[in-house]
Amino acid sequence: MLRVENLCAAYGAVQVLWDVNLDIRDGEIVALIGSNGAGKSTLLSVVSGLLKARAGKVRFDERDITHAASSQIVEAGLVHVPQGRRLFAGLSVKENLLMGAYRRSDRGQVLTDLEWVLSLFPSLERRLALPAGKMSGGEQQMCAIGRGLMAKPRLLMVDEFSLGLAPIVVEQLMGIIQTINRQGTTVLLVEQDVQVALENAHRGYVLETGHIVLADDAAKLLANEHVRAAYLGV
Repeated sequence: MLRVENLCAAYGAVQVLWDVNLDIRDGEIVALIGSNGAGKSTLLSVVSGLLKARAGKVRFDERDITHAASSQIVEAGLVHVPQGRRLFAGLSVKENLLMGAYRRSDRGQVLTDLEWVLSLFPSLERRLALPAGKMSGGEQQMCAIGRGLMAKPRLLMVDEFSLGLAPIVVEQLMGIIQTINRQGTTVLLVEQDVQVALENAHRGYVLETGHIVLADDAAKLLANEHVRAAYLGV
């Protein structure tokens, strides 16, 4: 579904990614792990069209999207839930969710999909009229993921969803990500919480200082001595 080939990216003169290669197959949950500053969010920004690649290619369903506009990438079915939620704090929860459908032409289906999203996140239904900025961090993350789902993604890229959240909320959100995956949405999960990411993924990649250094089944990465020493402290 997604193929990243020899991807290089930079912010001005500072190169962040070097010759990154990554594949995601239809129906998978793939974890991308690494320490803070490794380049994980930069990789998602390039894939979603927010940052232009210095070299290499990004292909989605065999279509070269390396230089496509971010709006075209969303329309193709590749949706990015950014780190930090990036909600419109002054708009209501409902307005934020509907913003996810702004490029859709099947307007009649949008309200049906809104009902589906609210079935995944029942607490949001009780807060539809509330400004998004007034909610707890966990509820804001639910709203951010729900907004992404309103774009009807075939591949959903979720960046650091667990950041700053209580373990019980992380567990709840991970259960929802598993549910949408079972219902047909492929997921690229970018996480600093290596244990959570690899326990819930099919495969994984380890990104260190802009280079992919390991790629394997998630269970094998979880047992890998380097991963355990570098990220799990064991």
